[in-house]
Amino acid sequence: MPKKMWINLPVKNVEQSVAFYTKLGFNFNTKHGKEGQSACMLVGENSFVVMLFEENIFNTFTGNKLPDNEKLSEVLFSIDAESKNEVNEFSQKVEQAGGKIYRKATENEGWIYGFGFCDLDGHRWNMIYMDEKKLNKPII
Repeated sequence: MPKKMWINLPVKNVEQSVAFYTKLGFNFNTKHGKEGQSACMLVGENSFVVMLFEENIFNTFTGNKLPDNEKLSEVLFSIDAESKNEVNEFSQKVEQAGGKIYRKATENEGWIYGFGFCDLDGHRWNMIYMDEKKLNKPII
């Protein structure tokens, strides 16, 4: 059984992406990555790894062309929040850092509150707060 999983994400400019995600509060493991080519972003309490790779480097791994993120979405990265306030504050950080909000913060299904955004390369993310008290069963 696999012990760990990480995501490899193509970006146009590693330094700009690192600056963007740093403004959002993400940390980086500077022991991994290569200047101008890749960076190791750590997400959450368990330090889930998202490797940012310059697009040409990424293409050597996949052998595929990259999709046009303005027209296609293959994946949606979801980040959990501890409160509605955290969702709203993070939304402001995204805008201040140069990200694009594609769905303003709203409540869904009576117990989920969140918003959606695109990073500098058009990858889609969302942040959601799930109020389990409003749900009559555990989420997982």
